[in-house]
Amino acid sequence: MKFPVLLLAASLAGGSALAQSDVEKRLNAATMTLDEIMSVKEKSIPEDLLKKAACAVIVPGVKKGAFIIGGKFGRGFFTCRKDGGGWSAPGAVRIEGGSVGFQIGASETDVVMLVMNQRGKDSLLSSKFTIGADAAVAGGPVGRETSAATDAAMRAEILTWSRARGVFAGISLKGSTLREDEDALKELYGKKMKNKDVIATMAPPPAATSFLATLSKYAN
Repeated sequence: MKFPVLLLAASLAGGSALAQSDVEKRLNAATMTLDEIMSVKEKSIPEDLLKKAACAVIVPGVKKGAFIIGGKFGRGFFTCRKDGGGWSAPGAVRIEGGSVGFQIGASETDVVMLVMNQRGKDSLLSSKFTIGADAAVAGGPVGRETSAATDAAMRAEILTWSRARGVFAGISLKGSTLREDEDALKELYGKKMKNKDVIATMAPPPAATSFLATLSKYAN
């Protein structure tokens, strides 16, 4: 009788693994990406910038094979600071098109963007905007603090970082568009939603608990 019992247990375990949705997997990947980037302080996104950011966007595991001009190449999540403190329920975005500036030979690239002011936030919460046209963008500095940051970076509405195989890599997001990921929003919240309404009114879903806790660990 042991064999049927073991078979049933394996079947249940497999069913549990299958129960995790693609959105949940991407949220977990976004959480891991941020934690890995911030774990080495000397080579991380400066925490003082993270603490000043109005919103944080994380797009994990962008595939090299999708880097085609005009093609869809990334799906991720963002959260914005709430007026009373803390981080909002996550919105969902797609990055599409833009120039191909990824490190040659990288199998995948993680992208992090910090939105630094209200104008950048307004662009992010629109249904679609073009990076570098509707919002000024610059590559973000790396390290514990921003003392070596350039004036251009400090004036940008959006700062960007990209990481390939654990190493920060060059990527140009200028000309790329960010648009709402309607499918992900519907899966997360059970109904058709707009990012601006999610940020303003929704409570975080259980699937986002680790994502928001990890961000809060580095930027209260």
